[in-house]
Amino acid sequence: MKKRHCLRKMQVNQKGVIVAVRAKAELGRRIRDMGLVPGAVLAVTGRAPLKDPVALRLQGFTLTLRNNEADFIIVETEEE
Repeated sequence: MKKRHCLRKMQVNQKGVIVAVRAKAELGRRIRDMGLVPGAVLAVTGRAPLKDPVALRLQGFTLTLRNNEADFIIVETEEE
């Protein structure tokens, strides 16, 4: 069964597919420029000790996002 939620709620080593980016204006453009677009497959590879930022792996590269940015990205994951 698939579940939709914001990227912040994903666990380390969990995979998902981006279904929407709800950020507007400059932040939305910056997120999409990093390759975080609907249909992109990603995996959470790690989190900092205080849970912020989150490290992601997608399209052959790793990037980090702050949780306040991850809140704008809606992903679909397999429910465990």
